[in-house]
Amino acid sequence: MSLRGAEDKDKIASPSAHNDTSDRKRILKGESKRGEAPLKKNSSPSPYQGEGDKGDRVTKHIMTKRAILVLEDGSVYEGYSFGAEVSASGEVVFNTSMMGYQEMLTDPSYAGQIVVPTYPLIGNYGVNQQDFESNKIQVRGFVVREECLEPNHYLSSQTIHEYLAESNIPGIYGVDTRAITRKLRSVGVMLGMITGDKTPGQALEELKKLPDYSSVDFARQVTTDAPYQWEPDLSDADPLFNIVVLDCGLKYTILRMMRGYGCRVTAVPCTMSAEEILKLKPDGIILSPGPGNPEILDYIVDTVKQLIGKKPIMGICMGNQLIARAFGARTFKLKFGHRGANHPVRDLSDGRIHITAQNHGYATDPDSLKGGLEVSHINLNDGTVEGLRHKELPIFSIQYHSEASPGPLDNTYLFEKFLEMVRDNK
Repeated sequence: MSLRGAEDKDKIASPSAHNDTSDRKRILKGESKRGEAPLKKNSSPSPYQGEGDKGDRVTKHIMTKRAILVLEDGSVYEGYSFGAEVSASGEVVFNTSMMGYQEMLTDPSYAGQIVVPTYPLIGNYGVNQQDFESNKIQVRGFVVREECLEPNHYLSSQTIHEYLAESNIPGIYGVDTRAITRKLRSVGVMLGMITGDKTPGQALEELKKLPDYSSVDFARQVTTDAPYQWEPDLSDADPLFNIVVLDCGLKYTILRMMRGYGCRVTAVPCTMSAEEILKLKPDGIILSPGPGNPEILDYIVDTVKQLIGKKPIMGICMGNQLIARAFGARTFKLKFGHRGANHPVRDLSDGRIHITAQNHGYATDPDSLKGGLEVSHINLNDGTVEGLRHKELPIFSIQYHSEASPGPLDNTYLFEKFLEMVRDNK
């Protein structure tokens, strides 16, 4: 196999000229580019002008080494390392959101994947302690056009480089993310590796040995080990409803929002049986988003089958596909998935168009729907299923993210719809 992709014009993609180590040294020294006003050394303190341990760490980061992203078709993209200087492999996907990189990094639905944001500047508002969607970074690697060296936000506590490094997650910057995105859109998502110490040939040989992404049960890897209640110290003596969230890779914002409505919220492992879930006496059940292939999650599908008709159910993203499968429908893998905060979806009940946040690589086959399920929403970009509802039972689901994070909050009304359904069936 050639080490150069057909779309790369027989050239290895080189790092961006304006994003090399000379710019990084210039920032450290407080120098300006030709034609720019001189940088004021006495202006507000920059994390790249400090001294001592932090200054040493920053200097070492700026003097970073070369790295490459190698795709399984042999394409090679050269750049520079940031974050941890280790090698990592995973399915390479792109996200079109203009913001929300911290939420992307900690979204469990990215487990096993290397993420490529299409927005060129990443890290400009740093990393804070409020916007995590799980308890750790979930991506295998991060590929950006330009890494911001001087984040500016009053909540920022560290740079994206520091956040990746402390979690031992590699990043690569200075690559042409537009070229990578065009490759994935035309060929489809594929495995890749970020490395700074292997040749393209060595990386390619390792990629050939990896299991197919669709064959790995990532939901079992990211689910909680044991049930837990969200913000139990704030629990009301008389909560609105008792909601159980089946954790297939949930985002914290789902729990935050349900708690904000006054509900007692309990997250449970995706391996928990229906009998154990019902012992918690839920008024309603949410099937969470999650990573990977729904076709290999038969054990969760069996649980959902046993919950149907017992309690009102809302499915989100992976939860949408699990409900479809529980009623006998099929799912399939999309060519490059839906990942971003600007996907238009039509509600078939009233014709309204909603701009949605999405992160999934699989979809439901509408021709295989049975058992009373019907399509409620469709994607206006490619016509795929974006929502389901049952004609008789208190069950509905969406393929997109009503909690956003990141993305527009236009669809939080769906949580209210779910709680109304819970109230009507209590």
